[in-house]
Amino acid sequence: MGLSNLGIFHTIIGIIAIIAAIISFRKNGKIGLEQPSGKIYFYGTIVTSFTSLGLLKHGFNPGHIFALFIVALVAGAYFLHSKKQGNNKSRYFENFLLSFSFFLSWVPTINETFTRVPIGHPLAKAPTDPVIGITLLVFLLLFIIGSVYQFRHQRKINNAIN
Repeated sequence: MGLSNLGIFHTIIGIIAIIAAIISFRKNGKIGLEQPSGKIYFYGTIVTSFTSLGLLKHGFNPGHIFALFIVALVAGAYFLHSKKQGNNKSRYFENFLLSFSFFLSWVPTINETFTRVPIGHPLAKAPTDPVIGITLLVFLLLFIIGSVYQFRHQRKINNAIN
């Protein structure tokens, strides 16, 4: 099944947001909202999440709930970033919320990609396919490792300043 115009727009913005997050992780060890790549991730994620609500292949579904939860996570991170300045305990939560939103973004992304690509012979037949579960497990482990790294790195920054 092909993508609608909204689906194409949603996919392009989502890919841009993912690339921006990866660039931010590589440069800063986190998604930094003060950096251009972090801002692109933030706005791209908001747009991608809201456009997903218009993609109703089977009506309102768990992917839409993920999208709304991801909006709440990035909004919470933005609030902490803008209202709680300085390197303090808020940075731990801001980093976690952004990283968790990034991880959760992969759940529908992997599901949709693996059940569509390659066209005609997708990697997975359904969301319950083991290849999807294994891939998500790998992403979960990467998220945990990255979160521990970010926590330790932020603690060093906070201790150096205090």
